Amino acid sequence: MSFIDRQDAARQLARALSRHAGQHPLVLAVPRGAVPMGAVIADALGADLDIVLVHKLGAPGNPEFAIGAVDESGWTYLTSHAAMAGADHAYVDRERAAQLEELRRRRARYTPGREAVSAAGRRVIVVDDGLATGASMIAALHSARMQKPLHLVCAVPVAPPQTLERLRPYADEVVCLESPPSFRAVGEFYREFPQVDDEQVVAALNGR
Repeated sequence: MSFIDRQDAARQLARALSRHAGQHPLVLAVPRGAVPMGAVIADALGADLDIVLVHKLGAPGNPEFAIGAVDESGWTYLTSHAAMAGADHAYVDRERAAQLEELRRRRARYTPGREAVSAAGRRVIVVDDGLATGASMIAALHSARMQKPLHLVCAVPVAPPQTLERLRPYADEVVCLESPPSFRAVGEFYREFPQVDDEQVVAALNGR
């Protein structure tokens, strides 16, 4: 067990990212779990905080198993095992449509009445609370990259080695505190890993 909770992981990540302090970075957190973490990191680095909205695409009959992810534009990343999991084109289209509707709901709930903070020309740090397949992070990095940041960082507390290799082409820099070869679930690396709800996301975004 590597981290007490998300706050502990965020403080450790902030130290690992300290070279970006003072350069007016933008922290983009992946909701929901990473948003309270993003607030801690942004405060430590003197950064702006916003969200990058993506959603995993669940496998047929097993929605917790990611076969890919989609960003707000509809751009979709599919894992190499998507077809083997039974996800044909028709299924992917339906799942994408459902998750895009969820992303629209989250945008309206989390940042009502304002535009997303622009990443153009900035040092951008995309944060999540841990990776398994990496599908959501790849979609998040792609979304950020389309805005032409100066430097794009992927920052996570924990991820398996093969996932880190898969996402390296999408980032200029990858910061990961723990990369154990034996990996089953992100939550195993936290003593406390409760669900983060919409209200906590809104509070983290509005508390700065």
